[in-house]
Amino acid sequence: MVTPEEIQAAAAGLQGIAVRTTLRYVEALGAHLKLENEQPVGAFKIRGAYNAIRKLPDPARKRGVITFSSGNHGQAVAYAAKQFGVRAVIVMPETAPAVKVEGVRRWGGEVVLAGRTSEDRRTKAEELAAREGLAVVPPFDHPDIVAGQATIALEIVAQLPEVETVLVPVGGGGLISGVVAGLAAARSRAKVWGVEPAGAPKLKRSLEAGAPVRLERTASIADGLITLNVGDIPFAELEAHRDRLRGVVLVEDDSIRDAVQFLWRTCQLAVEPSGAATTAALLSGAVRPSGVTVLVVSGGNIDRSLLED
Repeated sequence: MVTPEEIQAAAAGLQGIAVRTTLRYVEALGAHLKLENEQPVGAFKIRGAYNAIRKLPDPARKRGVITFSSGNHGQAVAYAAKQFGVRAVIVMPETAPAVKVEGVRRWGGEVVLAGRTSEDRRTKAEELAAREGLAVVPPFDHPDIVAGQATIALEIVAQLPEVETVLVPVGGGGLISGVVAGLAAARSRAKVWGVEPAGAPKLKRSLEAGAPVRLERTASIADGLITLNVGDIPFAELEAHRDRLRGVVLVEDDSIRDAVQFLWRTCQLAVEPSGAATTAALLSGAVRPSGVTVLVVSGGNIDRSLLED
């Protein structure tokens, strides 16, 4: 399990790398937005990626790193590797949004395209890692990743001590498990709702089964949330903090599109579909939280054509 000491160490290590992002109240929502789109790579992923690379043994880090990612984690690994002056190889799907591929290359990452599923990417990354001696930095299933993501919760509690409910988008589970662990480390009483696309209910199914469930297929416009499964480590973290998890809700793609448009028109925020999932849950009525509420806006790396009518 991730300890409070590891989370605090991650927060210290991220100083000067990750931004302490804005917590913005939106009256039309009756909730606060935690704007992780303000991060240098446009998404929360820098927290976990940098923490994981920071904790690699020096010889392993110097040989370079590799990951498999639909986009935001890949950009974060490329950015973090650049800070350490080491090589970064990012295995991305053939369907990756151009804005995310360009983002990886902007930070000096080498892009390798492989298939369409997370399994395609993982297989290729492991093959390259073995052949070229690269250290694998997984997108979510690692304690150092979870500890890095947990720093979001530390910030939320520091910015808004009275927080009662936090809505978190769910991909592989690194973010939501980090948030529950971070809330526990900060001794907050806040509870968490997970939000998944209706086409990728991997955490909901896993909680119902009492163990991680691997879906045969997933589909959604929220490309960062369509992993086939949640990680074993994030799932174990959530089980250990089950009293902090109110539940997981599903949102349809139409609701996510509406949320993207709402955030653009009402808040002047360009938010990618994955980052808008929590807003979709609130606007659609999938979640009706009571008390002081925070919606984690996980990223803003959006194809601008999605903002057009």
